[in-house]
Amino acid sequence: MTTTQDRPVEERPAPAGMSEESRQLARDAVRSTLPFKVMGTFGDFYGFVGTVFKQMFTRKFHFREFISQAWFITTVSFWPAMLVSIPFCVVIIFQVNQLLIQIGAVDLAGAGAAVAVVREIGPIVSVLVVAGAGATAVCADLGSRKIREEIDAMVTLGIDPIERLVVPRVVASMLVGLALNGMVTMVGLTGGYFFSVVLQGATPGLYLSDLTLLVGLPDFLASEAKALVFGLLAGLTACYLGLNAKGGPKGVGDAVNQTVVFSFMLLFAANSVISALFLQIKLGA
Repeated sequence: MTTTQDRPVEERPAPAGMSEESRQLARDAVRSTLPFKVMGTFGDFYGFVGTVFKQMFTRKFHFREFISQAWFITTVSFWPAMLVSIPFCVVIIFQVNQLLIQIGAVDLAGAGAAVAVVREIGPIVSVLVVAGAGATAVCADLGSRKIREEIDAMVTLGIDPIERLVVPRVVASMLVGLALNGMVTMVGLTGGYFFSVVLQGATPGLYLSDLTLLVGLPDFLASEAKALVFGLLAGLTACYLGLNAKGGPKGVGDAVNQTVVFSFMLLFAANSVISALFLQIKLGA
């Protein structure tokens, strides 16, 4: 009589694991999900921004390309900024003056115009135009180079496209945003003077003297800082999407549309943060 100890132990095959093809399919399925794509895009963008900042503060700055791009962005942004700033500023100032008229303080129209134009309208209008006109042109230019494989050819020749193409365009976008902010501020205050004094009965001398009642040099510098940051964000977004355009001319068009949407989202988010920080610092001081 045999016992269980005398019986040979049968070797059972180990549970079969996933094959390499199954693992690859699982990886592809995870990577195709929306959260993974979003996180991957954000990671690539932050890496791109870090590379741009690293190249920005080196001696290999292409000044001629910077001048060319600054002039190009100015030509496509100046007149749209001028034409948008006049009705935009005038409508806001007109609404503020209507409130001042109801409380019998129309002579404070200058203070209200200065607060509205210097703190918010100037930087937002100027860089919305830069993002809507200049950044889209930059994105279309880089995207067309990408689909024609010019960027790949530059890499093959040992030329860094970020150093050669991206950094001059980003710095040019910042400079143009800075300059347009000053222009929009002057146009807005001038248009506010005309509507306040000529159409709504404000006193000319009081309008001019009240311009510095609630705002001063720190407010204007904060406005210029906003325009600088907005120009930086618009330039980075345009260059990143342009260099990553795929799918031929349709892909370039999609990248241009995404540039407008993402630039506006970043600008409004940055505006909220900068405005809150500035007001907290000003009230604390």
